[in-house]
Amino acid sequence: MFSDLKNKRVLITGSTAGVGLAAAQAFARQGAKVGLNGSRPESAVSATLAGLRAEGFDVAYFQADLTQSTACQQLIEAFVSHFGGIDVLVNNAGGLGGRNGLENIDDDFYDHVMNLNARSALMTTKFAIPHLRAAANKSGATSAVISTGSIAAREGGGPGAGIYAASKAWLHDIHRNWVKEFTADHIRFNIVSPGTIDTAFHEDKPQEVRDRIASTIAMGRFGRSEEVAPSFLFLASHACSGYITGQIIDVNGGQMAP
Repeated sequence: MFSDLKNKRVLITGSTAGVGLAAAQAFARQGAKVGLNGSRPESAVSATLAGLRAEGFDVAYFQADLTQSTACQQLIEAFVSHFGGIDVLVNNAGGLGGRNGLENIDDDFYDHVMNLNARSALMTTKFAIPHLRAAANKSGATSAVISTGSIAAREGGGPGAGIYAASKAWLHDIHRNWVKEFTADHIRFNIVSPGTIDTAFHEDKPQEVRDRIASTIAMGRFGRSEEVAPSFLFLASHACSGYITGQIIDVNGGQMAP
């Protein structure tokens, strides 16, 4: 189904675990050339890389802390230097960043969460645009930017997660601004918005809380990273989604936001 992803150059930020890693594995299985990214040194993810390469996948690792704009630029430069260009950017880097109620939020906490979820996607996309434009012009197909949103962007997030939820709502919205700016350059922008997925994000929740959340999901359970990954492939494939841009795909097992 995704045969046109073969040899596509795909950069996935925040891809050493969870949804990002599942997406990297899924792209690699389709024959894409995949750049993984994380803030830890390569030695910390050597087993993951070795496993991917043992399957014959063309992957490379790029260490970068994307809360810093200079690191976003360096990441894109390193990826393009290694693979010769970029066809697909997946902005998956991000995270909760901590929990604080309104009265406990200070500038440092606000900056930390927004840098983690908003600045990382904004600046990585900024520096990728010229290369995405060039790739689209050369191939005759669209390039793609896909960012990981969240159900929290629609329903406000859990206790203490208001800034996280707002940062994801910001991401949902700015993609639609980029559609207006870059569609003429044959670059598409879409969001994959997971519901409650069984990753490290939810490890701090006691079992009774997890059970209560699961009861709000029509399928009665948390999702798995492997169930989210195919949506990234769909949105990256010009053959499958070449006329889709500015959209949000919810992957949440029927977990409805009010």
